Amino acid sequence: MYQTIKAILFDLDGTLLENHMDTFLPHYFQRLSARVAHILPPDEFISHLLRASNVMMANDGRATNEEVFAAAFFPLAGHSRQEWEPIFMGFYAKDFPALRQYTRRKPAARLVVQAAFDLGCDVVIATNPLFPATAVEQRLEWAGVADFPYRRVTTYENSRACKPNLLYFEQILESIAQPAEACLVVGDEDLDMVAACLGCATFLVPSPATALDPAMPEPTYRGSLADLGVLLHQMQSGAQAQRA
Repeated sequence: MYQTIKAILFDLDGTLLENHMDTFLPHYFQRLSARVAHILPPDEFISHLLRASNVMMANDGRATNEEVFAAAFFPLAGHSRQEWEPIFMGFYAKDFPALRQYTRRKPAARLVVQAAFDLGCDVVIATNPLFPATAVEQRLEWAGVADFPYRRVTTYENSRACKPNLLYFEQILESIAQPAEACLVVGDEDLDMVAACLGCATFLVPSPATALDPAMPEPTYRGSLADLGVLLHQMQSGAQAQRA
C-alpha cells in the first residue's frame, strides 16, 4: 500500500465538511427560488430545477454537466440562458454565502488534507459535480481547506458525469494520469465507495448520510478523519523506511 497510493480523492460534503444535505438543500432551494421569484413561482422553478438536475445526474459523458443541465433547464424555464445566468451569478455571490450557517467545519479536515500532500500524493477534491465552481470553492472555504494546490477539483463546469457513475471516477483518473490501483477514495457514502469497483482503495468516514448497500464492495478502511490522518502518516513512514 505504501508504494501504490499516489493519489487521494476526497469527497467534500459529509467528509471534509459537516454538511447534512437534508438540512442544507431545503434552505438552498428556498433562497434560490426567492432570488428568481420575479420570473417563476417557487414551486414551478424548483420542479424545473430538479428535473434538469436529474438529467444532469444521468449524464453519460456526452457533454459537461453544465451543458447538460443548461440544455434541460432553460427550455423548461421558458427564458433564455442569457436572462438566467446573471441571476444565478448574483445568487452565488450574495445569497449562497449565508448557507454556511448550516454547515460546520471539521477540525481534522485540514490536518488530513495536509497529510495527503505531505505524502506526496496528487490530491483531488472529488465532490459530486452538481454545483458551479463558485459553490464548491465557497464550501472548501467553509471547510478550511480552500488554499491547497489541488490537482483537480470537480465542478459541473469541468465534469462529464456524476457519482455514482463510474465514468466520473474514470475521468478523474484519466485527468491525473493515475491507475485506479494507485488511488485512495475518501468519502461517507456509497457514491464514493463505488470507486472500489474500478480497483481504487476506499476509506469510509461514517456520517449521518452513510447507508452502505450490502452489494457494494466492503471499504478498504473505515474510521474518522483522525484515523485517516494516522493511516497517512503510517504510509509516509513506511514509504520513507522502504527508501532508506
